[in-house]
Amino acid sequence: MGIRLRLVITLLVSILAVIYVLPSLPQIRSSDLSAFLPDKAINLGLDLKGGIHLTLGVEIDKALESALSNYGQDIKDAAQDKGIYVYRPQMLPGHRLQFTLPKADNRQAMDEILASERFAGLNVVSVSEEGGQVRYTVELSPEQTAEAEKLAMDQAVKTLRSRIDEYGVAEPEIRQQQDNRIQVQLPGLTDPGRAIKVLERTAHLEFRLVQSFDPQARPSLNTELLPMSGQRADEPDTTILVERDVAMTGENITDARVGYDEIGQPLVDLRLNGRGAAVFEKLTAENVGRAMAIVLDGKVYSAPVIQERIGGGRCSISGSFTVEEASDLAVILRAGSLPAPVTLLEERSVGPSLGQESIEQGLNACLVGGAVVIIFMILYYGFTGFIADIALTLNIVLILAGLACFGATLTLPGIAGIILTIGTAVDANVLINERIREELRRGLSIKAAIKEGYSRATLTIVDSHLTSIIAALVLYQFGTGPIRGFAVTLTLGLTASLFTAVFVSHVLIDLWIAWRNPSKLSV
Repeated sequence: MGIRLRLVITLLVSILAVIYVLPSLPQIRSSDLSAFLPDKAINLGLDLKGGIHLTLGVEIDKALESALSNYGQDIKDAAQDKGIYVYRPQMLPGHRLQFTLPKADNRQAMDEILASERFAGLNVVSVSEEGGQVRYTVELSPEQTAEAEKLAMDQAVKTLRSRIDEYGVAEPEIRQQQDNRIQVQLPGLTDPGRAIKVLERTAHLEFRLVQSFDPQARPSLNTELLPMSGQRADEPDTTILVERDVAMTGENITDARVGYDEIGQPLVDLRLNGRGAAVFEKLTAENVGRAMAIVLDGKVYSAPVIQERIGGGRCSISGSFTVEEASDLAVILRAGSLPAPVTLLEERSVGPSLGQESIEQGLNACLVGGAVVIIFMILYYGFTGFIADIALTLNIVLILAGLACFGATLTLPGIAGIILTIGTAVDANVLINERIREELRRGLSIKAAIKEGYSRATLTIVDSHLTSIIAALVLYQFGTGPIRGFAVTLTLGLTASLFTAVFVSHVLIDLWIAWRNPSKLSV
């Protein structure tokens, strides 16, 4: 590869790196120049930017109850397909489910249903006959219990991540811990109360038919009283009698947006998928003239009367919402409901002043370490040391550009990774310079010694850098939090060091040889 082509590559890479670094500088970001630069900037981690650290506990018991409840509905549906009537399944303490056959003649058919593959995750605890009826008690098998717990935790992490992404927090850290806990770090967030409300809300949406609006009505076996939110901010909550059977859930929601009613009151417009639209259309067609309660987390937000069949897969949730509450609810519904409630176990806030102090200390460490290295290289290697210093400066710029380009997060351990990279980059240049000195002592000309020195040192540098990059990638894959921040900057730094030490410094020295008298070159 000719020197001109190598010079063009070096200049292009350097210019692109500077372009990606500039938006991260506050002075540039607030100037008119920002309109011509990339939108990406370096994200700062919780330890540098400040923010919120939360530990949430997932109520796995609720997830197991939900799994059993779903099995209960499946048992009822499977029995109905065979013409068998089953009384409403009921939850018992200890994660057990009980249901009753009114006719003992159907016991054998029910035993066959429970023995089918569909209900392989259930164990029959007891079967008893009394008064011509058969009562079954079932529970989840150990394997199904473990599977339900794992799915609940995985879904909780996924749902929380979706909500935070919708909320607009850059580079959140969400990871599962032992004892059914989830750790959440939200850099730069200044409203912990609102964030906690968004994360803690289960957001289980149900559509149920209303039996009575009379707050004095008494529930029966098939109905229950639920609190109903006041339609105005100054209107107190009341109760409403609704059917226990859920006509439809919110699992078929594909989109949720803030809208406004005819008087300008905020509401949440919902869009349903094909299956949800069909179910909703059938539900409204069969119940014209009846009120339908829209229930969210056990509370009725509105109960409009169905005037006609509603097609198109659109509906809305109204209530005494503020714009902020409607926006948060839309975020939650778009992200999906949690498989089980979560509770706040720990909350810590990191102030931006502490983060700014960490940034200043880290920058000071980089500047002091870099200055010592730069001075040493010039004093010990002369001009080639100066070339190595130029390559080192470009190396740091490339690391910062990589952080901005890939949207990575810079943390305090990440700054430590940059400092370590400075030493690694200098080590590569030292190896090259020492090789050149050896070739000069063998009697080669300066031009030949430089060519031979780079040729012999390159293989060693590539090997050492690649093994270190592999180790950094392993750290990133299996590490968490600060370890990942360190691994990111280390990987970027090693990659940049490989380019600057082997390619850029060689180009600069070749330029010197081409433009100056090689006999004046100090090595």
